[in-house]
Amino acid sequence: MKKQEIALEAVRRLEELYPDALCSLEAEEPYRLLIAVRLAAQCTDERVNKITEILFDRFPTLQSLADAEVEEIAEIVKPCGLFRTKARDISALCKILFYERGGLVPDTIEELCKLPGVGRKTANLIVGDVYGKPAVVVDTHCIRITNRLGLVAEKDPTKIEHQLRKLLPPEKSNDFCHRIVLFGRDICSARTKPFCDRCPLQDICQHYSTGKGDTRK
Repeated sequence: MKKQEIALEAVRRLEELYPDALCSLEAEEPYRLLIAVRLAAQCTDERVNKITEILFDRFPTLQSLADAEVEEIAEIVKPCGLFRTKARDISALCKILFYERGGLVPDTIEELCKLPGVGRKTANLIVGDVYGKPAVVVDTHCIRITNRLGLVAEKDPTKIEHQLRKLLPPEKSNDFCHRIVLFGRDICSARTKPFCDRCPLQDICQHYSTGKGDTRK
């Protein structure tokens, strides 16, 4: 099978496996999702959801966060790790959004990447989930699984993003990336031996076909 055929088949099968392709980060407003994604770096989504509930209860508006002391933010987000850097980024981006952008979160990857602490992964998630535009969110699950499937032979997230844009239907790319996260947690784990015995993509997986996967029955 060609790469695009594998990609399309993976899209179809993951749609069947995970009908609801939802981001596991909980946020009611665009700026809150932006903050949640920043906090998720090297932290579980489950923990982030608990911390953002506390953070947004203490600072319920964008302005209140923009005016908050960095130390106050840092104390709340401390359980997420890298809390000083994350707190500085959150404070800075909230100031920019409220005082310079009228409270509006940018709708392009280029403009989003100008915000403190925002890279292409975060920008793609916002563009896809908030604005419904084609997006490819390349996280560790996406890197691992697309390499195993043989869709890419690359570890650089930006290069993977551009390669996947050529292979995935634009209207399905964002949901595909959400499903990849669920699939990576459930089956195609980061372990040396993923659960290939119950993998619905086994027959189209390069990793498995070359004998590197788990062959247990």
